[in-house]
Amino acid sequence: MKKLVVVIVLLFTVNSFAQILEPVKWTTDVKKISDSEYELIAIANIDTKWHLYSQTVPEGGPMPTIFSFVSNGHYLKKGNTKEEVGVTVDDPTFNMKVKYFETKTEFKQRIKLKKNPPFNIETEIEYMVCDDKQCIMPDPENLTFKIQ
Repeated sequence: MKKLVVVIVLLFTVNSFAQILEPVKWTTDVKKISDSEYELIAIANIDTKWHLYSQTVPEGGPMPTIFSFVSNGHYLKKGNTKEEVGVTVDDPTFNMKVKYFETKTEFKQRIKLKKNPPFNIETEIEYMVCDDKQCIMPDPENLTFKIQ
């Protein structure tokens, strides 16, 4: 009987690890604006039926997308991270109007160089994604922007 219980527990454990969801795949791009200014672009490719929430959501709603750029003395941020228009809906999960993105979206951050390239800029992204059955908050995503 003990062996049967151990086997059942192991099956549930293996099945749980097989269910790891990654509905958002992040990539980066860097666009040179001038000799001293660049635009960092974080691209979110979102799986079908999933949506990624905006950086600004009402209090009591879903977790917003948050960008935390690591300061390294090589650059200054110019303004806040900008996002695309997205979709604003009455979200039944949170009983409020919220803005989110489907399929693909880009977030853009302008920077001014303090030192000459090359160097890297690191950022951590915290976010929430939902489909029609569940919401998840994946581990924070770490992205690297290569300034050339």
